[in-house]
Amino acid sequence: MPYIKTRDGTDLYVKDWGSGRPVVLIHGWPLSADSWDAQAMALAEAGFRAIAYDRRGFGRSGQPWTGYDYDTLSDDLADVLEQTGADDATIVGFSMGGGEVARYMSRHEGKGVIGAGLISSVVPYMLKTEDNPHGVPEDQLQAIGDGIKKDRPGFFHSFLQDFFGVGFISSPVSSQTVDWAWRLAMQGGLKPILGCAESFGHTDFRGDLAAFRVPTLVVHGTADKTVPIDPTGRAAAKGIAQSQLVEYDGAPHGLTVTESDRFTNDLLTFLGRGRTGAATDHEAQLIAG
Repeated sequence: MPYIKTRDGTDLYVKDWGSGRPVVLIHGWPLSADSWDAQAMALAEAGFRAIAYDRRGFGRSGQPWTGYDYDTLSDDLADVLEQTGADDATIVGFSMGGGEVARYMSRHEGKGVIGAGLISSVVPYMLKTEDNPHGVPEDQLQAIGDGIKKDRPGFFHSFLQDFFGVGFISSPVSSQTVDWAWRLAMQGGLKPILGCAESFGHTDFRGDLAAFRVPTLVVHGTADKTVPIDPTGRAAAKGIAQSQLVEYDGAPHGLTVTESDRFTNDLLTFLGRGRTGAATDHEAQLIAG
């Protein structure tokens, strides 16, 4: 540590905090493991082992030319679990990271996993098709790549406004938070950024849902403009047998930041170590499943 080497020789940067039952945190596009810091800190303080890593091509990890498809990315997750010795782990993916969770559950048969989390996740399918009418139109997904190629810094500055729900009247985060996320985004390489955008926008995970055989927490904001809730969070909850859907009314995509305290407590409650005191009805549902 802090690096592991994947089966194809790519170096992945790994943050490993605390001790206890492992919780592996997979970040969203186009950020890095640092975007999980608030939750990783809370997990470690609550007696868990929080493991977060930079996806290949992002943050401090290597930037190979290939490997930005979900089969390879789920293999990377398998390598992280194996090389950190994270047995009986809960794997939690935010946004694009939900795809790694889903593909790991099917491709690697959920080896060593006792729980899962899909947070503002792209699972099961982002693209609008005849059998996925609430998805995102192809031209909107194409505009992501076009915008990045034309002006990557400018694109991410605009993208992160919607990501955090920043509007003309109110903003749930400070301008400094947006700047921080922008700096994380700019650490990614151009090839990885474009390759991963293609993958999360076009990979169909509907066939992976049956492979979830563990309790799964699904959290999604109803005002998510980046990953709309209908073809993703709500559809995932319907397709996963042991899932628990928690909708955050009015929350944007980046709810791990905008609703940080609430989300962190919901995650800890799902793991069995929420705040002390009598459980609310919502918390009791999370614990019971």
